Amino acid sequence: MTFPSAGRLWRHRWTVVVASSISMTHITGWLIISGALLVIFSLLVPSAPLKAQIRGVYPLGMSATNSGVTPDSGFTYSNSFLSYFRDELRGLNGEVLGIGRNSVLMDMNNFVWVKTKGVKALGGALFSASATLPIANNSLTSDVEGALSGGGGLADSYYQFKAGANNNVGSAYWTNCVSAGETFYLTSSKTTAISAFEMYEFHGTQQGTNIHPGQTFDLDYSVTQTFPLEQDLRLQLGLAGYGQWQTTDKNGPIVTPTQAAAHYRVNALGFAVNVVLPVRKASLGVKYFREFLTRSTFQGYSLQISGAITF
Repeated sequence: MTFPSAGRLWRHRWTVVVASSISMTHITGWLIISGALLVIFSLLVPSAPLKAQIRGVYPLGMSATNSGVTPDSGFTYSNSFLSYFRDELRGLNGEVLGIGRNSVLMDMNNFVWVKTKGVKALGGALFSASATLPIANNSLTSDVEGALSGGGGLADSYYQFKAGANNNVGSAYWTNCVSAGETFYLTSSKTTAISAFEMYEFHGTQQGTNIHPGQTFDLDYSVTQTFPLEQDLRLQLGLAGYGQWQTTDKNGPIVTPTQAAAHYRVNALGFAVNVVLPVRKASLGVKYFREFLTRSTFQGYSLQISGAITF
């Protein structure tokens, strides 16, 4: 979760995630232990067999702020609208290979429950559970060839994929993940924070094509300052960024050596603004990222809007 806490703040959090496209076991440490059933989704879906791998499955930037913060005890609903717009396809050395329009829109519905009392045997750690319902829409248009692909649906809540189709939303392979999220406060008032979220993706073999995508390392991060404006109003703003790196070759029966060695790389910088209402246990946030120095993938920008409320 990437919303500012309206109450409880933790100085540091580590997270270990064992995940698939359908379910995830989510264990969070320091003073929090969480069990989660989540849905992993595809960030960018191929319109044809996955010869040229474009991105990993994690939606970059989503966890850039307050990465080590958990909601208040009770039930929390959060919604994140994530939009990614890209207009240049970059090559192995960053050269422009083509222009067009690639867009990915996601609506993430997150349901979180945090236990009121901690577990004494675990140093007061809190147990929590969460579920995410992602809805996605993607499209790819070339200035030369026109519309190439597009589709929408419940992402990888189920396999919405057919090899060779141009309206896929699912990715048709399992992704197991290990992740960690941290927030460090630099002042005793906890108004200055450094946050980071890391994930490593272990991709399986795509059904229907026998292509095995390369593994991926994801990184979200931010440096923020919180300003108390009124008793029930706080403003948090700062710099935010993300990165994504393919770490191993893709392979498969139709993957050429050149395609296998073309590892994608993404970098982005931008800003984040969060408005927190502590008494009402609610928050609203906006993030913007501009990508640069990308390799073997599309380059563009991302605008993200999120909100959360605890009952």
